[in-house]
Amino acid sequence: MKSLILKRSIILTGHRMSITLEDAFWRSLKEIASRREMTLSGLIVAIKAKHHGSNLLSALLFVINFYRDELDIRYRREAAQDNDYAL
Repeated sequence: MKSLILKRSIILTGHRMSITLEDAFWRSLKEIASRREMTLSGLIVAIKAKHHGSNLLSALLFVINFYRDELDIRYRREAAQDNDYAL
């Protein structure tokens, strides 16, 4: 069975690092970086800076919060449209 956990090398602020995350988190980080027109490295540097250099558990929480916020925005938008149609 293929492992869902991937180890990737990435260059952050000029230093090569190995980061191990599940594939779903790698895909999510890439999608978020693309939406923000950033590189993956740039996004990870921004996450680490925001969380004062803490470990990459911050990246996992960032991804979860990003998608939770996206779903909340979508839910509010759909609820507002449903209310408009009810009038």
